[in-house]
Amino acid sequence: MRLISFVFIILLPATVFCQNVSSFSSFTGDESKFYAQTKQVNQFFRRFNAEEDVIGKRTYSGDSTFRDLKSRKKYLNILFDTYSASVSTDDKNTFIEQVTSKKKPVFLDFHGKDWFSEVTASFTYKHEKVDIILYMKLEKQNNGYKWVFSNVYFGRFNDLFIHVGDTTNLKLFLHPLSHEIDFMNIHKVFEEPGNLDYYLDRYYRPDQLALFVSEIKNGNLIFESVKEVKFHFLQIPGWYFEVSYFNRNNNNSGWLISNILKITDKDKNELLRNYIHEK
Repeated sequence: MRLISFVFIILLPATVFCQNVSSFSSFTGDESKFYAQTKQVNQFFRRFNAEEDVIGKRTYSGDSTFRDLKSRKKYLNILFDTYSASVSTDDKNTFIEQVTSKKKPVFLDFHGKDWFSEVTASFTYKHEKVDIILYMKLEKQNNGYKWVFSNVYFGRFNDLFIHVGDTTNLKLFLHPLSHEIDFMNIHKVFEEPGNLDYYLDRYYRPDQLALFVSEIKNGNLIFESVKEVKFHFLQIPGWYFEVSYFNRNNNNSGWLISNILKITDKDKNELLRNYIHEK
């Protein structure tokens, strides 16, 4: 179910890697400070859109450097993880050319739709340490915004519904004339709880978020800590990309694009339905 299933691995030649790393050497002076590290997610948005100058000062509409296309191309090149085998040079270049098009440039919108966070958190589940993935999105409230849970993924919950849609089992079913005996045979469904999902509508889609809330409220799930955070973006037409944090002692560090993939509108809609419950 995880979004990573949509991402394929592309092995980068060593020569490409060297070219990416060496590209940083062309920046000097104040520019080198700008490229050192993207420390905050908000800063990633500003650099992606060229809404920040080389010394980290915000720029606004009317400023000469605000969303400057030449600056954007330069900034975008350093927002990619140069160590990632999931980022091909061709895809990166095509992506940058598309978002910096003179006719129709594309920008990220912090308050817009089609991006969400993936938080891997540690919990205690019935006295056992487990990891659960929390999917979160921004939701407008009054004059501001807040982060809300849109979905979760927990392997234990997933295992409860492994037989949903299974039409191969010819023994576990309720006879179509069961209503004529007032469903007296329904008792067999509950005598084997592990097989209950065989009797569900084949098109039923389990709501793990509801199970998560129930287990939290019943005291079976206890939060411990956040282990990892990443962000998924589908705001750029025809593209999906992932942003992760890298703590390195070099220029290629901070919040960077760690994965990028061309997708169709169908792929995009499926991702949004599965992870943030958007229609």
